[in-house]
Amino acid sequence: MIINKKVVKAEFIRRPNRFQAYIKLDGEEIMVHVPNTGRCREILILGCTVILREENNPLRKTKYDLIGGYKGDKLINIDSQIPNKVVEEALKKGLIEPLSNYNIIQREKTYGNSRFDFKLSNNEGDEYYLEIKGVTLEENGETRFPDAPTDRGRKHILELIQVKKEGKGAGILFLIQMDDVKYFTPNDEMDKPFGEALRLAHENGVDLFAYDCKVGESFITLNNKINIKL
Repeated sequence: MIINKKVVKAEFIRRPNRFQAYIKLDGEEIMVHVPNTGRCREILILGCTVILREENNPLRKTKYDLIGGYKGDKLINIDSQIPNKVVEEALKKGLIEPLSNYNIIQREKTYGNSRFDFKLSNNEGDEYYLEIKGVTLEENGETRFPDAPTDRGRKHILELIQVKKEGKGAGILFLIQMDDVKYFTPNDEMDKPFGEALRLAHENGVDLFAYDCKVGESFITLNNKINIKL
């Protein structure tokens, strides 16, 4: 997907809370919005180069969203709203081969008491529920999720196990918001119950996918399927 709004580079200074950061742009220190509740501590470090998307909404307190940062030479997108958009684009283009037989794609659909990122279906009446998790944590080519404890993420996994038991298709796709990585693994050090739930889902037939992305300062697209180590 192309980021159609104006994108600029800035210097990161600090992040006092989950939703705000201070950056230096054209010699001026300003506050920006951070559209990611994760920690991103290995990316957002003093002096690093960050990518801002101009919003120009007069009702906002901040003019820019901080959507990415350079970790050395590697650009990592951190916008938490991006993964669903990237996956939707890929699904429509048939780029996720195991799911290419589903031609009806719906966002934010409910099954029972649960709401999932996608409901996929086809003319034969098959149904598939897909949850997306954006991945920004990387170390020496190993990518991990989550970078902060997530009871909500564990709940989604257990709900997908129930969907599978009721005869529907179910899957979790980890969208790695960078390229040139080796593999994906659950971050047991940060959230062991999440990793245990993910392994339980795999044992119960829930599909697990991981894909990296081609990332530029003004675009991000699905790239290669990545190996998962449980």
